[in-house]
Amino acid sequence: MAIKNKPEEEFDTVFSLNDSLELSSNHDYDHTQARIFKIIVIGDSNVGKTCLTYRFCGSTFVTNPEATIGVDFRERTLRLDGESIKLQIWDTAGQERFRKSMVEHYYRSVHAVIFVYDVSNLASFESVPEWIEECGRHSVGPLVPRIIVGNKCDLRDRREVPTSAAQCLADSYNFPLFETSAKDPAEKEHVDAIFLTLAYRLKSHKPLRLKQPSESSVRHLWNQREQDAGTCQC
Repeated sequence: MAIKNKPEEEFDTVFSLNDSLELSSNHDYDHTQARIFKIIVIGDSNVGKTCLTYRFCGSTFVTNPEATIGVDFRERTLRLDGESIKLQIWDTAGQERFRKSMVEHYYRSVHAVIFVYDVSNLASFESVPEWIEECGRHSVGPLVPRIIVGNKCDLRDRREVPTSAAQCLADSYNFPLFETSAKDPAEKEHVDAIFLTLAYRLKSHKPLRLKQPSESSVRHLWNQREQDAGTCQC
């Protein structure tokens, strides 16, 4: 479920049930004109990052997924307000020994970040600030949207992280908080809501990005974006 955020926050969840149903049933769009956005999903091992991406991209739940080594890559194209938006979702390894060689690569040119913890594992929740700090160390700018997600809400009898504690953490960073279960089919709309929230937020950003830019273009856009972030008065 989506947790209510403060009224003054600009990061709103703007979608409807009809939006989600339409997006889930229609994947065939003109990809040549799609705006492309890179989203990374990070957090400790075994918090369900892979399962969340499979649930969103394929409407399935993967039982006993193998540990991610480095990065897994999935994508889904959505139709929002008549426009094609391609979300490239990078499912990153939580284990340090798998991440060292890839960390710079998967933080490069990122458009949004999802931090995932397991509501039945307090240690994974306590690690969230460390993941947030890692983003900062790798030059993920302050204007890049971020969401905190508590996964495995189906494990009600084993919950170790109260919603109130998670909301307090999210509020301290001014991030939206979602709680959901990638395993429970009834939670499919809530999983969609996480990515739809980001898709609508990213869609409003300019300039348009109609194709994969060259490395030099990415570097120029990133430098310009960092300069803009440094002068933002919001």
